[in-house]
Amino acid sequence: MPRYNRTFELSIHDVDVIEEALRARSRELCKMRRALSDESPADLRSIAVIESDQRENEELLGRLHNQKVFYRPDSSPYVSG
Repeated sequence: MPRYNRTFELSIHDVDVIEEALRARSRELCKMRRALSDESPADLRSIAVIESDQRENEELLGRLHNQKVFYRPDSSPYVSG
């Protein structure tokens, strides 16, 4: 039985490209959602699918964000801004 590859070798640039593609997809889904009417039953089904896709997209972006390690110097107190 085939197994999933659990080891990925992605560069920072690769992750940036993936995040930008997900953001572009979010913009397109948002445009599609705005074009539909809340009054039509056919549109209501389409809206549910679009909103589900938007939620999945945002959750994936969140998981990518949570895996990042942000730089914080150890030698001195960190003051942002």
